[in-house]
Amino acid sequence: MTTTESAQEPFPVRFWDVKDLRGLDFDPFMAAQLRDEPISRVKLPNGEGHAWFVTRYEDVKFVTSDPRFSRRAVLGRPITRLAPHFIPLDEAVGFADPPEHTRLRKAVARSFTTRSLDRLRPGAQRAADELLDEMEQEGPPADLMEHLHGPLPLAVISDLMGVPQVDRRQMALWTNVILSAGYGREASDRAKNGMAEYFTELLAQRLAEPQEDLAGELADATAQGGLSTEEAVAIALLIQASAAHAVRNNSANMVYALLTHPEQTARLRAEPELLPQALEELLRFIPHRSAVGLGRIAMEDVEVSGVLIRAGEVVHSSYLTANRDPSVFDHPDELDFDREHVPHLSFGHGPHFCLGSMLARLESEIIISTLLRRFPELRLAEPVEKIRWQRSALIRGPENLPVTW
Repeated sequence: MTTTESAQEPFPVRFWDVKDLRGLDFDPFMAAQLRDEPISRVKLPNGEGHAWFVTRYEDVKFVTSDPRFSRRAVLGRPITRLAPHFIPLDEAVGFADPPEHTRLRKAVARSFTTRSLDRLRPGAQRAADELLDEMEQEGPPADLMEHLHGPLPLAVISDLMGVPQVDRRQMALWTNVILSAGYGREASDRAKNGMAEYFTELLAQRLAEPQEDLAGELADATAQGGLSTEEAVAIALLIQASAAHAVRNNSANMVYALLTHPEQTARLRAEPELLPQALEELLRFIPHRSAVGLGRIAMEDVEVSGVLIRAGEVVHSSYLTANRDPSVFDHPDELDFDREHVPHLSFGHGPHFCLGSMLARLESEIIISTLLRRFPELRLAEPVEKIRWQRSALIRGPENLPVTW
């Protein structure tokens, strides 16, 4: 169906007062919009004006891959959003459109190939085993956030980047501030500036004394003229912060999902070969973030499923609602390890598909398989009502995950 401006009904602007949610509860506003008004207009807690909100699977794929919707055009515009600040630095790949996006992404692509990540696997497995050795020695109950989900992703991305052990605690502190809506814009800017200064110095060190790590690759790209120093620093900051924080929370969400679905957990123990398929379903099922991330700007008039979006208007799209679209996934609110084909959009779509998707899968697979193998009686140590969940978080996850075995 096509729609002309004269025929198009006015869309009310709905205020989306994003709430802190517990557990794996799906955002009720998102669920209602997907069901009742799959393309709507919303206003979020920060920024100015309103934006289109696109929820259905095919519409989300369209908006996130069509070049008429620009990420770069967001710069300088105080668009409506959840966070009081923009997370990436202005030069980051997250703000780029092709062909600039392609150039920036190419500079780090070698570190995220299957071959490169296969080299990381033994070290990541060894780190997980050592962390769980310490947890087992201390005895139950234990907090998996403290013993595993926090330190392992931080160690893996820091090893890949080349951040030494002594600096990792500071990296975690900066990241927690940047990836929260609760600290405010000034605190976030201070944290981003601190990380930017750190990576500026680290890349300068790599130019003087080259090493085979991601910081070394970025430094080499600046020396060869493929990247500016500002671009290389922005890429390093985005990868370091998002990889550590996202895998921390999302792997914890997956383990929480298993511990609260004992039948599926028992099946994984009995059929360990099912893990790759189960992992994709877990990635589809868990709520990765709060609300939506960086929006896009329509560069010309574009029709999306019969709705006319005008040039200059802001569009937010939701990978979370796409993953719950009943036209694509039968019984989408159920965790079902028998789904043989799970075309989820948890790592995005189009040019901005997550570069670290294979790394995130590797870490999550190691975490789940190692826990199930080593602790056959693993279970929550407290009722679900007592588990604390992060507040004002951009990426959702538990504050603590107490377990016993």
